[in-house]
Amino acid sequence: MKDELQSALIDLNVDYADIRFDEEQKTQITLNGRDVAQMAPFSPRGGHVRAYVNGGKAIASFSRIEDAREVAQQTAAAARLSAARCTNPIRLAYAPIIEQDFPIVSANDPRKVSLAEKHELVAHYSEMAAKAPEVLMTQFMYGDSFSHRTFANTEGTLVSYDHLIAHILGIIVGRRGDAVRRAFFAVGGSDDYSRLLQRDELLRQSLEELNELLGAQSVKSGKYPVILDPFGAGIFIHEAFGHRSEADTTQHDPSLRERLTLGTQLATPILNVFDDPTIPERGGTYAVDDEGVLSQRTQLLSNGRVSGRLHSRESAAEFGEPITGNCRASDAGYGPLIRMSNTVIESGEHSLADMISSIDNGFYVAGGAGGQGGIDFTFGARWARHIRHGKLGKMVADANLSGNLFSTLKAISMVGNDQTLLEYCDCGKGSFDGVQMLTRICAGSPHIKIDSVTVGGVS
Repeated sequence: MKDELQSALIDLNVDYADIRFDEEQKTQITLNGRDVAQMAPFSPRGGHVRAYVNGGKAIASFSRIEDAREVAQQTAAAARLSAARCTNPIRLAYAPIIEQDFPIVSANDPRKVSLAEKHELVAHYSEMAAKAPEVLMTQFMYGDSFSHRTFANTEGTLVSYDHLIAHILGIIVGRRGDAVRRAFFAVGGSDDYSRLLQRDELLRQSLEELNELLGAQSVKSGKYPVILDPFGAGIFIHEAFGHRSEADTTQHDPSLRERLTLGTQLATPILNVFDDPTIPERGGTYAVDDEGVLSQRTQLLSNGRVSGRLHSRESAAEFGEPITGNCRASDAGYGPLIRMSNTVIESGEHSLADMISSIDNGFYVAGGAGGQGGIDFTFGARWARHIRHGKLGKMVADANLSGNLFSTLKAISMVGNDQTLLEYCDCGKGSFDGVQMLTRICAGSPHIKIDSVTVGGVS
């Protein structure tokens, strides 16, 4: 494979070009109740080429390795045409040349587990959920993905690297009278199949939450102090702030770019956030990105100040900042985008008990029902509990949070000492060639207290 890719780059007459070929093995099993909606292993293959000439750029995807050289030549010709009409020349930051292989060795490799065993496992969880009282419907999804990628560029970098991840996601819908609520079950998010096994207790916990949630009243909307659990805080930092740290989201927005200037006091001084693809055995862990750049930890917030951002080689040149190794593609049909890896709020000094006792009228919020990032963000809660006079009370429903990124970051008054990294995560990000979904990410946080944020519900 390496020889074919290097050969495809010969005599292109470009300033720079790279080529990537992906060989994948995937399994997807979906159960709607007891019915099998999908059960299939499949093995997609394909490649992607990028070429740069005089500030112009062209890209192309292909399916067969035999077509690599022809597609590379066509892409180079397209880049020369692009350069003739280029009004904002694209530059690339320097990246060290590397020649290395980065294989994955998993102690409990999901590829060694039969399709029948995988089906039996996901069916066990599905049937367990379906037997619970007042459960209306269930959907359980098993997925694993192994990708072997080979990358070469005209500068001399030549690498091969692997990604392997397995997970189970369950959605459980219950009904009591007119109330219809959902609970979630998510495990995995690494190359270790054993993390999917013997998770009945976590599923029982989700079912207990659903049972209590079915009897809960909707929260009265308004501004309250809230405590976010590690799941909710991880989603918050990913959606509301993490995407703003991806340089391509601010590159062409002058006002936002100014507000996120390095050194700006963006958040409370007790908040520290980093992105780190080198954390072992997590969904966002990888050795090298899809530009052939080695992964590294990037500090995004230091004592509340903007201290870094995530880059591709293009954006690093535009901002005049170091490359970070955060440019990744979901598969061969797409070019790489700037993507978070493992994005984490660092632990602080407060206990959860300290946070609860500090609130007279507010909520403990368990996140995990998705969200949308932006300067004005929203994200859903699985459930919440009322806090009255420093004590946890009854569960409430519809406690979705919304607010302004900048004011909310400055309203964080306590950061817990109980940092937790999440299991299964996914993230969609749009580009000119469509939305790329990625499961190879992770977020984490301790509990955090926000002094004032809008909690949705009934008015």
